[in-house]
Amino acid sequence: MAVVVVESPAKAKTINKYLGKDFTVLASYGHVRDLPPKDGSVDTENGFEMIWEIDAKAQKHVRAIADALADDPSLILATDPDREGEAISWHLQEALRKRRAIKKDTPVKRVAFNAITKTAIEAAMAAPREIDMELVEAYLARRALDYLVGFNLSPVLWRKLPGSRSAGRVQSVALRLIVEREMEIEAFKAREYWSVRAMLKSPRGAEFEARLTELSGKKIERMTLETATRAEMAATAVASRGGALKVASVEAKPGTRNPSPPFMTSTLQQEASRKFGMGAQQAMRAAQRLYEAGHITYMRTDGIDMAPEAVQAARAAISDRFGARYVPEKPRIYKNKAKNAQEAHECIRPTDMTRDAGGLGDMGADEKRLYDLIWKRTLASQMEAAKLERTTVEIRSADNEVGLRATGQVIVFDGFIAIYEEGRDEPTDDEEGRLPALSQGEATPLAEGAFFGAFAKATEGQTPKVEGPLTRGDNAMLSGEGAVLTQQHFTQPSARYTEATLVKRMEELGIGRPSTYASIITTIQDREYVRKDKNRLFPEDKGRLVTIFLERYFQKYVSYDFTAKLEENLDVVSDGGMDWKALLADFWGDFHAAIEDTAELRITEVLETINDVLAPHLFPDKGDGSDPRLCPNCGQGRLSLRTARSGGAFIGCSAYPECRYTRPMGGEGEGEGGIGPDGKLLGHNDEGQPVTLRTGRFGPYVQLGELTEENPKPKRASLPKGLSPSDVELRKALDLLSLPRLIGEHPEGGKIEAGIGRYGPFVMHQPPTPEGEKKAPRPIYANLKTAEEVFEVGINRAVDLIAQKAAGRGGRGAAAEPLKKLGEHPDGGELSVMPGRYGPYVKWEKVNATLPKDVAPEDVTLEQALELVNAKAAKSGKGKKAPAKKPAAKKPAAKTAAKKPAAKKAPARKAAPKKAAPKTDSAVDDDDVAF
Repeated sequence: MAVVVVESPAKAKTINKYLGKDFTVLASYGHVRDLPPKDGSVDTENGFEMIWEIDAKAQKHVRAIADALADDPSLILATDPDREGEAISWHLQEALRKRRAIKKDTPVKRVAFNAITKTAIEAAMAAPREIDMELVEAYLARRALDYLVGFNLSPVLWRKLPGSRSAGRVQSVALRLIVEREMEIEAFKAREYWSVRAMLKSPRGAEFEARLTELSGKKIERMTLETATRAEMAATAVASRGGALKVASVEAKPGTRNPSPPFMTSTLQQEASRKFGMGAQQAMRAAQRLYEAGHITYMRTDGIDMAPEAVQAARAAISDRFGARYVPEKPRIYKNKAKNAQEAHECIRPTDMTRDAGGLGDMGADEKRLYDLIWKRTLASQMEAAKLERTTVEIRSADNEVGLRATGQVIVFDGFIAIYEEGRDEPTDDEEGRLPALSQGEATPLAEGAFFGAFAKATEGQTPKVEGPLTRGDNAMLSGEGAVLTQQHFTQPSARYTEATLVKRMEELGIGRPSTYASIITTIQDREYVRKDKNRLFPEDKGRLVTIFLERYFQKYVSYDFTAKLEENLDVVSDGGMDWKALLADFWGDFHAAIEDTAELRITEVLETINDVLAPHLFPDKGDGSDPRLCPNCGQGRLSLRTARSGGAFIGCSAYPECRYTRPMGGEGEGEGGIGPDGKLLGHNDEGQPVTLRTGRFGPYVQLGELTEENPKPKRASLPKGLSPSDVELRKALDLLSLPRLIGEHPEGGKIEAGIGRYGPFVMHQPPTPEGEKKAPRPIYANLKTAEEVFEVGINRAVDLIAQKAAGRGGRGAAAEPLKKLGEHPDGGELSVMPGRYGPYVKWEKVNATLPKDVAPEDVTLEQALELVNAKAAKSGKGKKAPAKKPAAKKPAAKTAAKKPAAKKAPARKAAPKKAAPKTDSAVDDDDVAF
């Protein structure tokens, strides 16, 4: 039987159904070879020769394929239809030839299909080809580039910036985007402006809203009303003419809204993030499972066109579900406008247009949600446009002193909106509602009663309490005939990136490729350069330092244009237009010189350079002519940037240890929760001591009192996990500072306290020291579920929790029950999802692999679990051990032999401990390796 090789067992299972008994379908479990994580894997002195090594876990898969080929040497490589898939096929062919499982002259067939359907597979099998070496060479060039950057630049970071972990060819550029956006936000100065709105009434009694656009012959632009006084004067002018307002003109224009194109990789990740809060990695895992099950086409693509037969199938499905009027006269054709788009594959679409998410059977929740999104977007892309009517009504006072405008729209025909509407990255304030029927010349006085239901009890000239949809800062002026609202606004900086908007920006710049976006974003979070909070990406201190260091000493290599140009050249290699080794030689010459230039750099020199570059951000001008770097505590030392062993950064005084002044590395602007560089004052305690909210190297905390020479260690308390700085007020801060809280005396003696520690909220019992003993017994800690329980738990519940914990100490206790049983590992042994102290994890024998934060325990599949435990086992060196040899059976002693006392054996010498190999972070990211 011919041997067909694919990447995953799930894909193998699906394909096997279509090929039948004449084929043996096996999985390679992804890449079988990679560059060893050590110096010399790419030999720059000998034509960039690359040393490949078969992964320990892949050995058995290669062996299984080789064994299958012993019966029939016909090899068909059916890996994914992209550069990575081509590379896996090439690696397999090379590895099997080295094992002599196939001969050098044995023909090897390569087949590729965009969807795992019977039709697509049969068509691919009927048209085999050879491995595309141009695609393979593009892969080799990318892999070598990423290795050379990772293995040469990362050690520079380790030596010059303690705590830094790695740098990568594309990840460092993505990090730069996030850091620059954060510095933009910190440097931003908000400007105040006001708007004036009025609630008017039509002749038929319908209320509608209009905004002030003209006053005394001058246009009211966004920033015209800069103060509350000017806004109130404008509101008075509107209110005084409230009974003399009439419709000056009504203009109705027809409009259309066209559907968005079908999904490609980046837009799928963006929409999954907007609508479901899915991370890029989570979305791609779900898409991978849908593809392998045959439900969607290949999910790593920058193409947005559909095959003609798929377009016809979509049009037929639309007609069947919505009617013929929802089908446009001609099929819609889309062209990608993204920089460097290759469009080598179709868009991401369902393989069966008639099947909605309800027809997916036993797929997981993530898969069903994502499929529903793909299915709806695909059908919508071939539907008729939505037809709208946009109406603009101009309203003027009788003396032409006041002009207002009301806008609205009516959906005349919903078209594609009937099934799908694209999400937005940021909410907008210009949503248009429907307007009542209005005609030129009709009176539109101010509406009597409430404006947004807020002013029913208000009187003229007062500022009532605003309830409902209005926000803090809203004010109102009322007239006897109706209501006019003045509302305060502030200009806003650019929003922080989400995973969706970061992918969008990288795509616009031509940085990265569809297969790399998810791994890049995951890498910079795993390296703790970036954290995700409420779906926004915030740079950590170490991420800022790495970015600034690279911009100062390796500016060319974190340049957006350089990175995009390199991507273009790599694409030229894949088209056969450039020699891949020539590209590497051109890159390596300059890059190696840049590495050499940093050899003599000292850490102090690097930090001082960063001080200078970030001076406006770290040491903003106070405006009084004083030295911004003078320590505000001792008045003698100078402030400068310092690094901690953890890799974080902070500002400290040069007079340390005499002066212990520190503050977080932050700008003049306020951070989350309004925390500035000197903290945010929440109030004072009963003794008059200030209580402030601050941010330190280890996160936000509250502090009682000020840091002075007399009080070098003011009391502090970290914010518990889940408590946002913006939600902290004085009472909450005082509660945290009062911890630990004494609950009472234990019935057996000793006090019981509640507090919040390194591992979360707890209750603690300190047993009394037994009579005659000098050392107190070890305290017993029991976890609480939430931080609120720390302030509420009573003595009875605390005693019960401690008793349960103490009972568990005496023995192993009951084994934890699995959250989900997944099945057998190929090497033997049960795979299960288990509950853990630090979150759920996958367990296989002695290997425990933590679940990613974005994966729910109930959604874990066997394939995911295998990937996690295999990666953990490979990293930790744990593998399945050979069973211990049984002891040899003892021979019966002769009856006549007298028993001799056993001679004492000399004590065995302990084997000298082997030196552990230095740990290197050798995680391989698709297209962006970081060491």
